[in-house]
Amino acid sequence: MPRSTTPHSSRARVSAYRQQLRGQGLRPIQFWVPDTRSASFAAEAHRQSLAIAGSAQETEDQAFIDAISDDAEA
Repeated sequence: MPRSTTPHSSRARVSAYRQQLRGQGLRPIQFWVPDTRSASFAAEAHRQSLAIAGSAQETEDQAFIDAISDDAEA
């Protein structure tokens, strides 16, 4: 099946949109983040939470997190 060469193809629309953004002084960037759905991520998060919960500074650490966190009830 031949590839569509009409200016309304999704490739052309994306290209035009990206050019518009570049014209506004923006540039594309890409971020790679951990896959929070993976079993290894869950295991590592659990390991770290246990390490923090068992530390001598846990109370002070939690107080710090509470102090800098947004309070939804405020």
